[in-house]
Amino acid sequence: MLDIKFIRSEPDKVREALKKRGQDHCCIDHILELDERRRKILFDVSSLKQKRNQVSDEIGHLKKEKKDAQEKILAMREVSGRIKEMDVEIKSVEQQIQSSLLEIPNMVDESVPVGPDEESNEEVRKWGKPREFDFEPQAHWDLGEKLDILDFERGAKITAARFTVLKKGGARLERALINFMLDIHTKEHHYQEIFPPFLVNANTMTGTGQLPKFENDLFKSNDDLYLVPTAEVPLTNLHQDEILPEEDLPLYYTAYTACFRREAGSYGKDVRGLIRQHQFNKVELVKVCKPEDSFQELEKLTREAEIVLQRLELPYRVVTLSSGDIGFSAAKTYDLEIWLPAQGKYREISSCSNCTDFQARRANIRYRSQESGKVHFVHTLNGSGVAVGRTMVAILENYQEKDGSIVIPDVLRPYMDGLEKMRKTN
Repeated sequence: MLDIKFIRSEPDKVREALKKRGQDHCCIDHILELDERRRKILFDVSSLKQKRNQVSDEIGHLKKEKKDAQEKILAMREVSGRIKEMDVEIKSVEQQIQSSLLEIPNMVDESVPVGPDEESNEEVRKWGKPREFDFEPQAHWDLGEKLDILDFERGAKITAARFTVLKKGGARLERALINFMLDIHTKEHHYQEIFPPFLVNANTMTGTGQLPKFENDLFKSNDDLYLVPTAEVPLTNLHQDEILPEEDLPLYYTAYTACFRREAGSYGKDVRGLIRQHQFNKVELVKVCKPEDSFQELEKLTREAEIVLQRLELPYRVVTLSSGDIGFSAAKTYDLEIWLPAQGKYREISSCSNCTDFQARRANIRYRSQESGKVHFVHTLNGSGVAVGRTMVAILENYQEKDGSIVIPDVLRPYMDGLEKMRKTN
């Protein structure tokens, strides 16, 4: 959430930021009008309270002198009634301002390329060389069905479309990937592992920016709890409404969760396979740090996610998202895109974002300076470390053999009892 003081002092900067995102900036004018109205009411209320105090003193003097104070008492009651009405009006205006602020995205960083969509994203680097096959590589959905490790038909039968049953070696590989990723991030990158609830309340969803704007993308239970779309939501909100000691920063958290998304508006896209599911597994990385450290931490976070793909020897590239493609809460985002042979292109497998103080303001996460004792908002960062299902897709397609078997990457074999190759019998 943007600071109303910043919008008030730099409205043109905010309008320009919304323009870069391809969004209407008329909401800024509306917020400024509400803010002006609020300040005028506060001034009027202050004047009335001053008048009430004055009349109250006059009533006291009249009573001391045993004079008739009825006229003054009636006047004070009228003033008090007006103050109550204006207090209600102030609360209403403040709620309107708050609701409007929750709809405004974060300011994009100056280093973000300006453009309307993903075509404006900029490649930063590549790692690994796509494999050259001496046969036509199969898509992961064909490989998975032939190996009897992915069952799309039964997933749809027991739940709905875009839910998949993982079987045998597929279930085993999924579990191996989760453990492999968590081991790297906890043992080497020194993240604290968390196993959070998969259901969170509306306040928690609002804290990271999923609500109110993206409610149609969420699964909601009958008791007003939401299934997490990413572990970023519970991990970032661990410290909502807290003031952290500066010496505790930075904080690094990692978690495996299942993730649940309606994928509203995406029907017709990636209808086959595991790329766009309503339920998928992910290992998430979240950082909480001081503002001056956040962009350095973003570079580090991105490298930590890259190490997972490098250890698996999967070709990928890193791109900086443009202003028109970046997420609602992010100031800057790097996407890691994995090479998929059957599609002949790179596909997103991780987004690593610096959300600056945007989420911290919404969730009220602050820290106290050791030197000054003053309280400031933290900066929050998040990234996939990485999406497990899409990593499985990449392994099936990049490690496939001509006979349809799958070579298990070296680093995963200890997690699969030394299994070197996945065949239909595994």
